[in-house]
Amino acid sequence: MNLIEKLKPLVPVFQSREPALDELNSFPFENINDLKAVGYTKAMLPQNGGLSLVEFVQHQELIAKGCGATGLSIGWHTGILMEYAEYKHWNPEMADFLIEEIQKGKLINAAASERNAGSPLRGAAFKTTAVLDGQEYVLNGEKTFTSAAPVLDYVFVSAAIPEKNESAVFLVPMASNGVSIRETWDSVAMRGTASHDLVLENVRIPAHYIVETLDDSYRARRKGSLLHIPACYIGIAGAARDYAIEFAGSYKPAALDHPIGELPVTQQTIGEMEMKLMAARQFLYRTAEWYDREPDELIKPQMAAAKAFVTNTAMDVTDIAMRIVGARSLSEKNPLHRYWQNVRAGLHNPPMDDIAYRTLAEAALSEIKKAE
Repeated sequence: MNLIEKLKPLVPVFQSREPALDELNSFPFENINDLKAVGYTKAMLPQNGGLSLVEFVQHQELIAKGCGATGLSIGWHTGILMEYAEYKHWNPEMADFLIEEIQKGKLINAAASERNAGSPLRGAAFKTTAVLDGQEYVLNGEKTFTSAAPVLDYVFVSAAIPEKNESAVFLVPMASNGVSIRETWDSVAMRGTASHDLVLENVRIPAHYIVETLDDSYRARRKGSLLHIPACYIGIAGAARDYAIEFAGSYKPAALDHPIGELPVTQQTIGEMEMKLMAARQFLYRTAEWYDREPDELIKPQMAAAKAFVTNTAMDVTDIAMRIVGARSLSEKNPLHRYWQNVRAGLHNPPMDDIAYRTLAEAALSEIKKAE
């Protein structure tokens, strides 16, 4: 049985567990364990056969259809592995160690964002510092949006090295002295990601725990793995669509002798929803196919466009699904209100819409300059 077939039975299971994630400081522990059990958390490693970007997107969409918070949380871990599989950019000593740990089921995420510091994607400097002291680096700082915080074994911490006037990514074991999680995540959207603050107070790690230096080669990478973000939100939209279709096909109010799905106005609304979902999925998967097919092509504009278009369309699809179902979609017991909230988190995942549009504009304008 291939991996996708192992994931399919988990979708309804994840959906049944999702209401519990409305609670503060909740997290889908069982879902993550299920993904470990089927081998998903290590499937991207070349040693395990790896995945193409198309396959990766397909898996992430399916997981998110079951539970958006699970899809986004595990997507950061698996995305890190996808990027390594493509670029082999980790310090070789760290790579050997990490691969062995990941094969054992260990989980990792990156911690770059900092409170009141701006987005690293917009050129914000890191306030977190790493100071060399003998054969160790001492890290101090705080990071935000540390998704899957309760189950992480390791974190890639981006920090400034003052004496070298450069920045690097450090491997920080979560069990290290001075590492703690501050439970600050109270977002109404994607609450189950448990994206709390990571606090580093005089954390000492071996000097060779530098994973990579954040130089021009880092900025030049294509980062196809970030397509796990739109894959997540179109997965949530797909779940909303399925619920609305099932409702329209079965709900028969007292004033009708047939389900509302037979009404022309409902069919027109369903058709609009279907078209939007098809367009978004085509955009997403064609972008992933292009990425796989043209390994030397710099497709940053297409990647940015896919994220913006798919995420915004996911919001449209979810909104239409709620219109089909009507006022009961706002019931606490109805999953649509959760889908509606969760897809909106995509606006704040990278790249944000303004960056995506500017990237597209710059690419278009550069074509004119080349032609002159």
